[in-house]
Amino acid sequence: MTVRPPRNDVSLQRTLRVELGARSYPIRIGPGLLHGPLPVGDLQGRPQKLITDENVAAHYLDAALAGFRLTREDALVLPPGESLKTWASAGRVLDWLLAARLPRDGIVIALGGGVIGDLAGFCAAIYQRGIDYVQVPTTLLAQVDSSVGGKTGVNHPAGKNLVGAFHQPACVLVDTATLVTLPRRELLAGLAEVIKYGMLADSLLFEWLESNLDRLLALDNLFLTEAIERCCSIKSRIVGRDERETGSDRALLNLGHTFGHAMETHTGYASLLHGEAVAIGLCLAADLSMRQGWISPAVALRCRRLIERTGLPTDPPRGMSVADFHRHMGLDKKVKAGKLRLVLMRKLGEAVLTSEFDPALLDETLTAACSDG
Repeated sequence: MTVRPPRNDVSLQRTLRVELGARSYPIRIGPGLLHGPLPVGDLQGRPQKLITDENVAAHYLDAALAGFRLTREDALVLPPGESLKTWASAGRVLDWLLAARLPRDGIVIALGGGVIGDLAGFCAAIYQRGIDYVQVPTTLLAQVDSSVGGKTGVNHPAGKNLVGAFHQPACVLVDTATLVTLPRRELLAGLAEVIKYGMLADSLLFEWLESNLDRLLALDNLFLTEAIERCCSIKSRIVGRDERETGSDRALLNLGHTFGHAMETHTGYASLLHGEAVAIGLCLAADLSMRQGWISPAVALRCRRLIERTGLPTDPPRGMSVADFHRHMGLDKKVKAGKLRLVLMRKLGEAVLTSEFDPALLDETLTAACSDG
């Protein structure tokens, strides 16, 4: 069934741009975007195919089809969940696009969370050597993070996102009203990424979250729009400086993620949502930063307490050992010349990618966390 269309409130709408020269694109944010004329410019007249999952389709497929002027035959509805991000699923999508004879000037529309965005974007990147796609993220995590920046891909049994491509979207449409139907657990998982931005790049955002977390949890559209805009603005600036993560700037967005990906891989992507793993990883990164003497115990505690206030987990899965962490972290994409590099905090609102940490202190952090779990 579909939800009642929310009011398309123009007064709350915001537009940002990711500046990448010829690959620049807009991010449009606001409640009700899916329930009005879609602001996609000249993309509207081109052949389009939409990819979504069963959970999102139940609420928003009809609205999206109407907005993009498509029919049900133009949509592929896939099963939900992280387990969808596989070569097999990519093959299914590509087979469908080929059977539909989508031309090279066609557009793939990704309607859903990070899994759909990553999968559809990856298929768009390799279909006929690359076609345009539009991100329509419906989860908070995707709205503030994965829909922006052009990282696409699928998982491999050896690790998360080890197969993929950089492929920027043509447009990102963020309808904050879609969060009304988001399961509470997934909403909280998205807040982990919001907190991450404050920890790595904006201490004022972190303080704003401390003061306004309850308004975000209550799905106040004014505060949601503000949070999403601030996060997307940070990511847009970083992506504009380091699109393909060839330097260290874009890697800063992975604060907490090396720990988080290790936990996701260890649990087979089954028991932890990505944002939950990131939340735990943020606590571990803050703890190691504190042990290094880079942030104070008070700052580390503030980070942990804000995450606790959301109801997110702060300790690794029970039974996961220090050796398990090392085994999985050794396959992280940030490993260089055989050395593990981590994103750590120099202070609240400033992060650094470094291999210059004390391995003994890393073990102390992991041992304390695994013991607590």
